[in-house]
Parts: sequence; structure tokens; C-alpha cells
Amino acid sequence: MSDSERQDSPIAHDVIRLPHKPSAPLKYGFVQGRGRLAETHLVVFLNGLIGTQSTWERTIEELVNKWTESGNSNHPSLLTYDRYGQGDSAPDPYDETHGHCHDLHEVVRDLYLFVSEIWKQKRGQAASASFPKLVLVANSIGCVIGRFFAETRPGLVNALLLLDSNMANSDQVSLLPDPDAPGFDPATAGLSDGVTVDDLRETREMYRELFHPSVPNPENLDRRSVAELLPHADRPPLVGPDGRGPWITVVGHDWDKFAADCAHGALHSPKALTNAYVNPAWARYNQGLVRLTDEERAEGPIIAEGCGHFIHSQDPALVARLIQSLLEKVDGGS
Repeated sequence: MSDSERQDSPIAHDVIRLPHKPSAPLKYGFVQGRGRLAETHLVVFLNGLIGTQSTWERTIEELVNKWTESGNSNHPSLLTYDRYGQGDSAPDPYDETHGHCHDLHEVVRDLYLFVSEIWKQKRGQAASASFPKLVLVANSIGCVIGRFFAETRPGLVNALLLLDSNMANSDQVSLLPDPDAPGFDPATAGLSDGVTVDDLRETREMYRELFHPSVPNPENLDRRSVAELLPHADRPPLVGPDGRGPWITVVGHDWDKFAADCAHGALHSPKALTNAYVNPAWARYNQGLVRLTDEERAEGPIIAEGCGHFIHSQDPALVARLIQSLLEKVDGGS
């Protein structure tokens, strides 16, 4: 039994086969909601490229415990899942006839059909509509998926919690200056704390090997078109169910923690480079994400103190509080 399927977990796990891909089972987890919001809304958790649905376990436990302790009887159901090619889900059959990969369009199509089937199975005649109003909680590339879903299917997403979103419009490598480009001047490149041109060159190469959109991944998600599909952090504006922008909360990582993680992890990137180039670019991107909705429906960017990129794993209590805050706004209407 995996950690995410232990007996005391509030999440009930199962498998579903979607009508358009019946040969490929998807593994998902579900927590039944209560009250009015259970009849209209659904919270869906969107994984990053590396993490699986199990990474949301602690956040969901925090949230469910809050509801239990407070006697909350009005909250939506919670849904986690492994995308095709992730975790315990099957590879995507689409890949077999499309160059052994699938793109962002296919992922959001699957998400729509997955939610439709789950809503039909779990709510049935009790549901007030054939499709729920969605609250999307996402990390990393999951934020890109959630945003693109909201953009291409206007009116379906009530709220988004974006936890350290991947910078969709960047190839990641170009965040750092190219020391081999004509006109590069080490004196004006901002190198400090003993960082050399060779350090810069090596860091760029590691970013290319690990993060460039052309780098394959076990999920077979082709990210090469993402920057073209989402070229701007702050537009186009998103539209929620009521014709206004959805509620959006944007959360970014702690600069020092992220820089330390980059220095000691696979990147071996000097902290000075991360703080000079990557962190400022990420902060500007997060500031753009806040502007995807009406000003009065936006919150952030919030800095998750002590957290690196995987905020929900490092501070699940914070994420649970932010989810509850969004749900209160959704229920309050304005």
C-alpha cells in the first residue's frame, strides 16, 4: 500500500477509463464534498511534471482536518489524478500515433473529459449542472495546464491557486545571459561572489539539459509549443462562470530557499546566479499572472517563506489555508 493509499487517508483512490481512451486507465483520488458547494463546485489538483497526485496528500489532510475541526458542512469535493504517463496511470494512447508525445491541447482535452466523467459518476442526478464550476490548485507545469484550460474553456473555472508556476513563455536557458554571445561583457553581467564566466556557461548548459522545453520527460508531454500558446504572463484575461475574471491567488517560492536548492541539487548553480537572473524573472512572471483577472479578484504574488519550488510539499498548511480562503471567496460571490 502506498503512502497515498494508507487506511487513514481521507482520499479514496480508484481507476477510471475515459470513453475516448478506453484502453488506458487513469488513477485518481476523491474526497466527497458536503452541502451546497458539493452540488456545484469541484476542486481539482494539477501536478507538476515531476510530482504525482501523491504530493497533494498532506495538503488535503490539512484541509479536511480544518473542515472536520470547524464542523464545516459546506465544501466541494476534492479530486487528484495522475495524468497519462504519470504515476500509476497508463501511458497516453494518443502518443502511439502522434510522434510518441502529446501536447498541452491534448492534456486540457483529457482534463475536461476526465472531470466530465467523474462529475457524472460521483454526482449523477444530485448535480445542479452537467459540469462543475472548477477550483484548480496547481504547481509548476500544472499551473500552465490550469491556466490554458481556463483560457480555452471560458466560464468553467471559478478560481485558480497557482503555486510557483512554470514560466510558460521562457525556454529557461535564456533567463541567464550567454557568455559566448557577441558583445558579452563580464564586467556588466552582474557576476559576483566569486562566480566566473565558466560558472555561468556551465549553469546555462545544466538549465538546457534539465529544463529546456525540448527535453523529453516520462509523461511524454511535449512542451515545445507552450511558449507560443502562452506568450504573455498577463494576457489574455481569463473569464469565469459569471462573466467576470476567476479568483486567482499567485504564490511564489522563497528566493533564498530556491537559490539554496539550486546550489545543492542537480543544477549545482551558484546562488548568486539564481538571485541575479532567475529569481527576478520569476517574480516578474508571477506579477503578470496576477493581472489575468479583475484586480479585486486577484491576490499575490504571495511569497511562501521557507519554500522552494514544491510549495505544497514543503508547507501544506499554507496551501490548505489558501484553498480555504479561495473557497470562501467563491461561496461569497464577490
